[in-house]
Amino acid sequence: IYLTATASKMSILGLKKKQPKTFKVKVITMDAEMEFSCEVKWKGKDLFDLVCRTVGLRETWFFGLRYTVKDTYAWLKPEKRVLDQEVPKDSPITFHFLAKFFPEKVEEELVQEITQHLFFLQVKKQILDEEIFCSPEASVLLASYAVQAKYGDYDPNFHKPGFLAQDELLPKRVLMQYQMTADMWEEKITAWYAEHRGIARDEAEMEYLKIAQDLEMYGVSYFAITQNKRDTDLLLGVDAQGLHIYSPNSKLNPNKSFPWSDIRNISYSEKEFTIKPLDKKKDVFKFYSSQLRVNKLILQLCIGNHDLFMRRRKVDSIEVQQMKAQAKEEKARKKVRDSRPSGREGPDC
Repeated sequence: IYLTATASKMSILGLKKKQPKTFKVKVITMDAEMEFSCEVKWKGKDLFDLVCRTVGLRETWFFGLRYTVKDTYAWLKPEKRVLDQEVPKDSPITFHFLAKFFPEKVEEELVQEITQHLFFLQVKKQILDEEIFCSPEASVLLASYAVQAKYGDYDPNFHKPGFLAQDELLPKRVLMQYQMTADMWEEKITAWYAEHRGIARDEAEMEYLKIAQDLEMYGVSYFAITQNKRDTDLLLGVDAQGLHIYSPNSKLNPNKSFPWSDIRNISYSEKEFTIKPLDKKKDVFKFYSSQLRVNKLILQLCIGNHDLFMRRRKVDSIEVQQMKAQAKEEKARKKVRDSRPSGREGPDC
């Protein structure tokens, strides 16, 4: 009787034990969409780490999971449970896996090929969407590197006129600025493209980023602010270099800049921010932002960018040193492979 009762009790307990509840998540990267089933207890870090493992990314400190909340956006906090944050109530919940912080020098800081590729795709989209201003001349040069990355070496026998007809390569503003046909633009881009012979995809993407990083709006997050509670509309820009104050109709040239190295402290109380310079003789700068969500976002970006600024000025961690050594070895192996005759003619497409 004892054995039967025990077995029966165990059976009942087994029935009562529920499977852990899950929720569905869709993550959109710059070149893929993924769906995951997550446990309700998962924190932001659990989901973020899973995405990084899935795409094979180790330089995780540049990236984040972004979601839409009311009239703005937010980044998933790693230390809080996913469902305890203001994430959309949809199923699946949609997140965009994007670069949250930008390097000061792409060639020195972006080590992995996958990191470079994700940055290339994101910056290219920002330029085409006119989130980053780019002159017509620079736009054509950037387009030629994008074409090299996609099609490999130019071959006039293979790349006939019209081969770029389906590619979005230039911002609409640039296309509308001149009375030029699509064929004329293609001719200009192809003239540069032909000069890039022998450049591998990853090298072409890096050349693209090296030009893009010198554009004034590259890597800057902009926020509407006021200098006092009533008027004087301004824009705040946060980037890898520091904080910048702009006139509302000009995102290119800041009126005032505060490099991270010159800032002693940034304090925040409700709607008021205070920037205290390292030089105590310089004036303290105060500004106001009315939305609590936006203020939290500004603070997050300030902390993250400042942390990376300090980190760049220290010796690389063992992990980064190993990554750089592996990347160097892989590039050397790749060059040896590419230098061997393939027995095939024509472009590497």
